[in-house]
Amino acid sequence: MHTNKPMKVFTWHIHGTYLYYLTQTPVEFYLPVTGDNSPGYGGRAGTFPWGRHVHEIHVDDVKRQDFDVILFQSDENYTRDQFELFTESQRNNSALIYLEHDPPQKHPTNTKHIVADKRVLIVHVTHFNNLMWDNNGCRTKVIEHGVKIDPEAIYTGEKEKGIVVINNISKRGRRLGFDIYQKIQQEIPLELVGLNSQDVDGGLGEIPPHKISTFIGQYRFFFNPIRYTSLGLALCEAMTVGMPIIGLATTEMVTAVQNNYNGYVDTDVNRIILQMHKLLEDHKLAKEWGRNAAIQAHTKWNITRFTNEWLETFKEVTN
Repeated sequence: MHTNKPMKVFTWHIHGTYLYYLTQTPVEFYLPVTGDNSPGYGGRAGTFPWGRHVHEIHVDDVKRQDFDVILFQSDENYTRDQFELFTESQRNNSALIYLEHDPPQKHPTNTKHIVADKRVLIVHVTHFNNLMWDNNGCRTKVIEHGVKIDPEAIYTGEKEKGIVVINNISKRGRRLGFDIYQKIQQEIPLELVGLNSQDVDGGLGEIPPHKISTFIGQYRFFFNPIRYTSLGLALCEAMTVGMPIIGLATTEMVTAVQNNYNGYVDTDVNRIILQMHKLLEDHKLAKEWGRNAAIQAHTKWNITRFTNEWLETFKEVTN
């Protein structure tokens, strides 16, 4: 890496909200584009206020550039795209990072990660994910989420309802807790936002990502019915706004939520329903839990901490 030049990081547009937060890191980002906007090749797509240091680069021009870091974000990026886009020299002369967004979805403990090359650093977004993957003896690092919410977003909790934020919940089924959402909705007023949520009872449709934090604060609590996935950014944003969190005591949730302090998690759906009733009946308690959630979130999901860790990681792998 030439220290007198800005660091150049190539990555794909995989998870738009995460990418927007990642690009708060002070390096030059290059996102590939094609004529057909195929998955991962949307460049600066979406309604995010991308900075001037976030560049689009056509796939035909990638081989003419030098990059300090190639940051993979999907199996396709790693197994196919890198060989189509880059020369062997580019791959050998760039630091390689695989950003893993999810826990293993085959066997929860015995699934080997796709990366087995010791030159590649695997970055996980939660300690749970790092724990569950068989990382093939590769170097790993955990960089927990950081979020940047609308400064006007506040928690009022005036709506005596819970809010759920999940994309395509009906298609993603049990893993994302669609059955739990449906069961609880028979007893507790719940509303749902996210892609194609209008097809579901209580679904309000999609809210632009940068408006989610402002929208959800009117609800009494944030509910996460997901059985098994990574910790969602919407949950981190809800805590930062100052919302009490209700959810399942699975994956990284048990480290984010402390019962009767900033929310409540359990594996017994009936006890979860009782806690929801308690928050609907006691607005003062919901505000107290929400204040505690915000205090924790401003440390745990701090965007400055997040970008500092990413900048430090980019510097480590390029030295």
